[in-house]
Amino acid sequence: MHTSLPDFEMPNEEQVHLAAETFRMLGDPTRIKVLWALLQGESSVACLAELAGAAPTAVSQHLAKLRLAGLVKGRREGTFVYYSAADEHVRRLLKQALFHADHIDRNIPDESATAAAP
Repeated sequence: MHTSLPDFEMPNEEQVHLAAETFRMLGDPTRIKVLWALLQGESSVACLAELAGAAPTAVSQHLAKLRLAGLVKGRREGTFVYYSAADEHVRRLLKQALFHADHIDRNIPDESATAAAP
């Protein structure tokens, strides 16, 4: 049925796996807070821990996972590591997730759904 649609495409297995892993990484409130803080600029573990309201060791573990998932990057300066969001894709992904959450929280209908309604 779908294969008869001219522009129908399914993502490949690797894309599906990586997208699922990205969403899994965003499935933790502390990680979302840490990523949001990093979208404001580069930061250290201690600063991120304070902003996220979490222990520095926990934030460090979250950052390690986010780095392995390609969502953050680190820059070493002496004995300190400063973290930042990996790229603009992370910003757009997180902003869309929070925008969606805000719409659910405020029960705001999707504009595309209302535009398509008769």
